[in-house]
Amino acid sequence: MLKALICDDETPARSELRYLLEEAGGVEVSGEAGSALEALQLIKGFSFDAIFLDIDMPGLSGMQLAEVLASLDRQPAVVFVTAYSEHAVKAFEVAATDYLVKPVELGRLRQALERLQPAESGGTRIERVPVEKAGRKLLLAVEEIYYVMAKDDYSYLFTELERYLSTISLAQLETKLESHGFFRVHRRFLVNLSQVKEVVPMYGGTLLLTLKDKGSTQVPVSRRRVPSLKKALGL
Repeated sequence: MLKALICDDETPARSELRYLLEEAGGVEVSGEAGSALEALQLIKGFSFDAIFLDIDMPGLSGMQLAEVLASLDRQPAVVFVTAYSEHAVKAFEVAATDYLVKPVELGRLRQALERLQPAESGGTRIERVPVEKAGRKLLLAVEEIYYVMAKDDYSYLFTELERYLSTISLAQLETKLESHGFFRVHRRFLVNLSQVKEVVPMYGGTLLLTLKDKGSTQVPVSRRRVPSLKKALGL
């Protein structure tokens, strides 16, 4: 059973989330806090596996609390629960496990609980990336991403059929996604190695990767990154 802390300055919101967590199963609500400072005191005295954290609260905000928690030796996984979608990028930067938008649906909450399971063994993994498409802010599942291309200080993330914009730089994405099997093959490209179909040797010692998408996208590999890529692919 995951031991969870709920932090929200509104009592009805805490009650509703507690009810949903009980319905979802596999989690025990071991504490509630009406402010970020109260939550911090509880965390210092008890070992929670996860905190379901509102962002917009008086005094210390949920985002500020998450930054403080990142400095602790034993920190709970953070799941933001907020009425606003515009904080998703910042949530990614503080390594939140998930980001739920109110009103929370039971099925979506269960997905978040599934993502918390690795946190029980001591590590939180990034499972989704905040992106933009046609003016909407979305959270893209990591496994859907085939490759990432740098565009100035931004990045384009490509899935099977779509292209999404991210305000996160390629260097930041490389750091965040490395543990998910992504590899920096070029100064402009980051590739999901599980989506590589073919490796083609090219003139001058470089390589060309063919991906598994319907268009068989080809991504270049710079010469200096060839040895480490071959090692990563077992070639």
